[in-house]
Amino acid sequence: MLRHVTRKAAGWLLMIVVATNATYFLASWFLDPRSNFKELRPVRSEAQIDRALAPYNLDPRVPLVERWWDWLSSVVLRFDWGKSPTGVSVNGEIGYRALVSAELVVFATILSVVVGVTLGVYTASRQYRWTDRVSQAVSIVVFNIPAPVAALAVVFAAIWLNQHLGLRFLYVAGENSPNVQGLLPTIGDRLLHLILPTLTLTLMGYVGYHLTQRSLLLDTINADFVRTARATGLTRTQAIRRHALRTALIPTATTVAFSVPAIFTGAVITETIFGWNGMGQYFIQTISKNDVHGTVATAAFAAALTAVGAILADIATVFLDPRVRVS
Repeated sequence: MLRHVTRKAAGWLLMIVVATNATYFLASWFLDPRSNFKELRPVRSEAQIDRALAPYNLDPRVPLVERWWDWLSSVVLRFDWGKSPTGVSVNGEIGYRALVSAELVVFATILSVVVGVTLGVYTASRQYRWTDRVSQAVSIVVFNIPAPVAALAVVFAAIWLNQHLGLRFLYVAGENSPNVQGLLPTIGDRLLHLILPTLTLTLMGYVGYHLTQRSLLLDTINADFVRTARATGLTRTQAIRRHALRTALIPTATTVAFSVPAIFTGAVITETIFGWNGMGQYFIQTISKNDVHGTVATAAFAAALTAVGAILADIATVFLDPRVRVS
């Protein structure tokens, strides 16, 4: 198992290196950091702009290969991913924003998987009963609601509850409250600010797991190995829990592992509406501000998460499927 994971990790590491360097060349070709200075007053000349970009290894007068080599040496030797055209450290931005997104992603992903898989198992074992039909109808309706509409609906509902019920813990914007001091009060305030964005991401995420898990479990409930398990004396519920569910969870586990990178860099709408400065917003900002180094670092971050997700998916498959474990 360890040898298999090591081999997989080496392959993904090579992929990350190739993809990151390719992204650097593409970003350098298509992004123009000089455009950030052209609307400043007083107006800068082209030479002044180039001199301003030179300390950040963004001077277009320097050959691209030379700039790439300086950037690569800095990353390999000092793990320094460079600076933005305005001199902001990319390392600091990635570190802070990754933690912000992690708070949203971890809680929301866990809740989405737990709620979705639980509903999928519950409704599959009660196929075509009223609970199955109602939960499917609700999930389909939620699935067809656009993400901005869902987020704004959560915000308006929270505002209404705050006004009519006298609540004070449903914060609709920001990552924390000003003037909060002390470790425990800060943690508590952060958790309160997490309620609404986590609820929004959970509503948008659980539906896929619910409908997928229900279909997968229905495919395995009547399989030969489940009927054999029931013939040994197990009840229907025991046979589903011990045998059918393990097999049906394999695709879901793979989906969860590979969805984390997309959630980290793709929760732009949720972060924007609730005022969270995470990786999603940073990715958009790097593109809009022609930040070559920030764009490359974000791509490398997403590639690294994809590699971690792939390895975790392999480990989950080995854990859930005895046939893979034996092979």
